[in-house]
Amino acid sequence: MHMLLGAAAIAVLAGAAQAAPLTYDEALTRAGSDAPSVVGRGLETQAARTSARAAAALPDPRLEFGFEGFPVSGPNAFDPSRDDFSAVRIGVAQDIPNVAKRRARAELADAETGSAAATLRSETRRVQLSAALAWIDLHYAQLRLAALDNVAAAVGPLVASAPARVTAGGLRPAQALGPSRLAAELDDRRSTERAAAARAAAELSRWTGDPSPKAIGPLPPMTVDAASLRAELDALPDIAVAQALSARAAAEVRLAEAERRPDWGVQASYARRDPRFGDMVGAGITVSLPFWKRSRQEPLAAAKVLAEQAAGLEVEATRRAAAAALSGDLADHAMHHELLRTATERLVPLAEREAALERASYSAGRATLGDALAAQLALAEAHLEQLNREAAVTRDAVRLNLTYGSDR
Repeated sequence: MHMLLGAAAIAVLAGAAQAAPLTYDEALTRAGSDAPSVVGRGLETQAARTSARAAAALPDPRLEFGFEGFPVSGPNAFDPSRDDFSAVRIGVAQDIPNVAKRRARAELADAETGSAAATLRSETRRVQLSAALAWIDLHYAQLRLAALDNVAAAVGPLVASAPARVTAGGLRPAQALGPSRLAAELDDRRSTERAAAARAAAELSRWTGDPSPKAIGPLPPMTVDAASLRAELDALPDIAVAQALSARAAAEVRLAEAERRPDWGVQASYARRDPRFGDMVGAGITVSLPFWKRSRQEPLAAAKVLAEQAAGLEVEATRRAAAAALSGDLADHAMHHELLRTATERLVPLAEREAALERASYSAGRATLGDALAAQLALAEAHLEQLNREAAVTRDAVRLNLTYGSDR
C-alpha cells in the first residue's frame, strides 16, 4: 500500500511538473528528446547500428541429410543392405561470399546507419523549430492579451467621465455609447487573441507533451550571424541526409560489381553404410560461375551507377535549394527588422502623442469622447502591430538559427 501511494504521489508530482510553465530552452529540450517522431527516428538509428554488425558476417551453415546409392533396379533393387554404395549421409555446407561482396555489404550497412543518423538530426531540427515557433506564438499572444488589458485600463477614466459629461450637457446622449462600442471591439480582439493563444498552446503541447503549456522567461535572441550561417551551410542535416543517400548508392554500386566475382562454398559429409562395407566421409568445394554477366550482373551494375549519379545530383540540388532559402530568409529578416524599427521609432510614438493630445483636448472640452476613444484605439492598434512585427523578427531569427545553424 505504501508503495502504491508513493507511486501515485510521484505520478501526480510528475504531471504537475509537466504542466508547469515552459521557458524557451525547456521547450526545445523537451521537444528534442521526448517528441514521438524523434524517439522513433532514434530507434531506427539504433536498429541500423545493430544490424550493421551482422552485415559482413558469413551466411548460416546448412545441415544436409540424404540417401546415396539407393538401388532401384537390378538384382539388388530396393535392398540397400546388399549394395556397398548405399549409405545414409549427413553433411554440413558453408557458403562463403567473395571478399568484395562482404566488404560492400558492410559499407552499405554503414551508409544506412549514416542515413538513419542524418535523418534523426533532421527530424530533431524540424521538431525543435516547430516547438520554438509555437512557443513564440504563444508568448506574443499572451503579450497581446496583456496589451489589450492595458488599453481597457487606459480608457477607463474616459468611460467613467461620460455620464457626468452627458448630465452637464457636454456630450449628447448618443455620444455616451462610444465606450460601449469600444468595449465590444476590445472583447472581439480579446477573443481573437485567446484563440491564437489556444492554437499556439495546442501546437506547443504537440511537440513537448505538456497538456497546458504557458510560455515564460526571456525571448530567444533576435540577432543572426549571416556569415556563420553561410559558412555552416554544408553541415545542414538535410544535406547530410542527401550525402548519406549518395554514399548508400555508391555502396550499392560496389555490391553490384562484386556480383561479377565468384562465390565459394565448402562441404563436409559423413556417410553411414552397412557395417559389412564400412562408413565414408566426403569433402568438397563449390564455386559459383557468373557466366552470364552481360545479361545479369552488368545491367544491374549499370543501373546502380546511374542511381549513384542521380544521388550525387540530388546532393547538389539540396545544397543549392538550401543556399537560396537562406538568402531569402535573410532578406525577410532584414525587411522585418526595418518594419519593427518603423513601428518602434515612428508609428507607436506618433500614436501615443495623438492619444495624449486627444485626451487633453477632451478634458478641455475641445474634442469629443469619440475622438479621444478613436485615438486610444489607434494607439492600441499601433502597440499590437508593434508586437506582431517583433514576433515576425523573432520568428525569423529562430528559423534561421535553428534551420541553418550548427548543432551546437
